[in-house]
Amino acid sequence: MKQFTRICWLLLGAVFIFSGLIKLNDPVGTALKLEEYFEVFSRDFGSFFKLFVPHTRIMSIFLSSLEVVLGVAVLLRWMLRQTLWVLLGLLVFFGFLTFYSAAFNKVTDCGCFGDFIKLTPWQSFAKDLVLLGLWAVVFFNERYLRRVFARGTLGVMYITFASAVAIGIGVRALGHLPYFDFLPYKVGNDIGQLMKPREQARYQYVMERNGESKTFADYPTDSTWQYKSMEVLNPEASRAIITDFAIFDAEGTDHTQEVLTGNKLLLIVQGVVEADRDRFKEINSLLEAAAKSRSQIQPLIITSSSPQQFDAFRHDVNLPGTYYFADATVLKSMIRSNPGLILLQNGVVLSKYHYHDIPAVSKLEEEL
Repeated sequence: MKQFTRICWLLLGAVFIFSGLIKLNDPVGTALKLEEYFEVFSRDFGSFFKLFVPHTRIMSIFLSSLEVVLGVAVLLRWMLRQTLWVLLGLLVFFGFLTFYSAAFNKVTDCGCFGDFIKLTPWQSFAKDLVLLGLWAVVFFNERYLRRVFARGTLGVMYITFASAVAIGIGVRALGHLPYFDFLPYKVGNDIGQLMKPREQARYQYVMERNGESKTFADYPTDSTWQYKSMEVLNPEASRAIITDFAIFDAEGTDHTQEVLTGNKLLLIVQGVVEADRDRFKEINSLLEAAAKSRSQIQPLIITSSSPQQFDAFRHDVNLPGTYYFADATVLKSMIRSNPGLILLQNGVVLSKYHYHDIPAVSKLEEEL
């Protein structure tokens, strides 16, 4: 029991640190997931949940940093009893969220491990039950964990340092781009290829005759067999990874293939209301320089705002060039920056830039 308790203690602390760091890698993505939860709760429990929506980025960094700090506190056994009570509160809260999402099909991905590990709602709930089990073993066998690795002032220093590092990681990712990109539009990916299935779908057919059921790899030609059901044998491989990438103009004409052909510098303006307007002087200069580049870079602007909104916005910031439209969710997946820049070569993502890191045109030419 002593060894088992120590294993559970180690796993409990490590999982919380890992979970928090994964979320801090992409605080914008975590904030979007919190927005999704608050929208659901505002419909189901009360509109006051909408008051939290403007503060989701701060909450994202706070909650993710708290997970890291609590994990460190568990591993150091610093104020272990109090830390375990706080962990219990978090586990019960997360357990409620995941159970509610699973039982009522509200949020299809809890975001527990960001975009690194996708879990279904029921898998997320099962994960929370396992963590509750680890917590219970540690809580009720705390006598086996009497040694504290950092007491008094030293423990406070370690926890303060862990807090500063965790918050710093999140703030740095918030002001630039995620350290590690786990989304389909990461650097190196070919968007056009990811829009195609990797394999042809393969099926098996369950047929029935005289009360007997039999499975066929090919649909039987014998008409005495009656169709019962069909199953896809390779559902993941036969489904495209990117299914919703579509670019169109104000008249509804599709320009997706145009965007995925040649050298393109995409300026992504996810929404004009939230877009940072302070950098458009530099962005406009870059777009003009790119259009004159020897690498034949074609600048394009893509937004999810309405044509009327965007027309007023582009005049406000003196933004020239061709602009198209796309789904808001797609643009948020493409880049965690509003506005943001993506360099494409025949649909392959060569580089991505936050509006705090606007490159020189020479840098784009090097990438190409």
